[in-house]
Amino acid sequence: MAEVNRATIKDVATLAGLSICTVSRALRGLPKVSASAQAKVEDAAEKLGYRPSAAASRLKGGRTGAVAIVVPKATTWYFSQAAEAAEEILADGGLDPILVSLRGQDRVQSRIFDDPTDLAQRVDGVLMIDVDLTAEQTAALSSSGLEVASVGMHDVPWDNVGIDNVAAAKEATTRLLALGHWDIAFLAGAQTGNGKTRATEERKRGFELALAEHDAVVHPDWVIEAGYTIEGGRQAMSELIQHRGDLPTAVFAGCDEVAFGALMALKEHGLSCPEDISMIGIDDHPMSWVLGLTTISQPVADEAAFAASLLLDRLQKPDGSGNPSNHHLPTTLADRATIRRNRT
Repeated sequence: MAEVNRATIKDVATLAGLSICTVSRALRGLPKVSASAQAKVEDAAEKLGYRPSAAASRLKGGRTGAVAIVVPKATTWYFSQAAEAAEEILADGGLDPILVSLRGQDRVQSRIFDDPTDLAQRVDGVLMIDVDLTAEQTAALSSSGLEVASVGMHDVPWDNVGIDNVAAAKEATTRLLALGHWDIAFLAGAQTGNGKTRATEERKRGFELALAEHDAVVHPDWVIEAGYTIEGGRQAMSELIQHRGDLPTAVFAGCDEVAFGALMALKEHGLSCPEDISMIGIDDHPMSWVLGLTTISQPVADEAAFAASLLLDRLQKPDGSGNPSNHHLPTTLADRATIRRNRT
């Protein structure tokens, strides 16, 4: 019988007061872990009865020893950070991680997931990172015989780890509203389609909910697709400045890289932040601290490491790991220099 309340690596991290990545390294005896951290992890694991997964050579039913890590695009900071953390966990577990980038293209995603039979012959498991599968593709992958886990994909029939994107976006927007900003633009990622991310629509919903709760209106001309790149943010902000009439007093960027591009566009057009337009992002990219960007910080590496650990558990015990679970890791508001009270 499956354990109902089986301890996870997240439980160990919480009890030890350390990050999931640090806990994973300590449990697997890897370097770059201090003696005090190692002791905390061992003590927490002992109290919870947690044991890390065995190596791939002992995986039940394993055929290839390989696991695919699938990302919409490998070039953005979020996906590269998540993939790297997942690769570390999977490789330390004795598996061979293979990075698969969909390159933001429908045809690539369709070729792999409309019929994942070929994929199932090459790997034993799949870790999806915020991929917007169709219902048919989700069903096909679920019935493929592969073990699957994901990051940022809710309402899926496998283990998932992520953040509450709706709540995070709502917090960001509410912060701007509290400063008197009623005219807020949303520079979003790609809205729909295969090869895209699922986070955008959830963040848009959180943005809209915050405005609705304050009886503010979503200006349709101020919701602009910006992708998840610096150049996308620069182009979206330039379009907003040049062609959209009245300017908002604040901008919520769908990710930090979009915010970086938007800051570039403000400078190019002789405007400044936050004097002319306040701005808040989401992710907490390392450059956000350097640029003073106010943002919603999420534990990107821990999300991917946790999901990879869950996948390892499934591969080790395919018939005894219990029902699929969904885990939300916490986010925090990093209040920096790019927002101020509206003075208009």
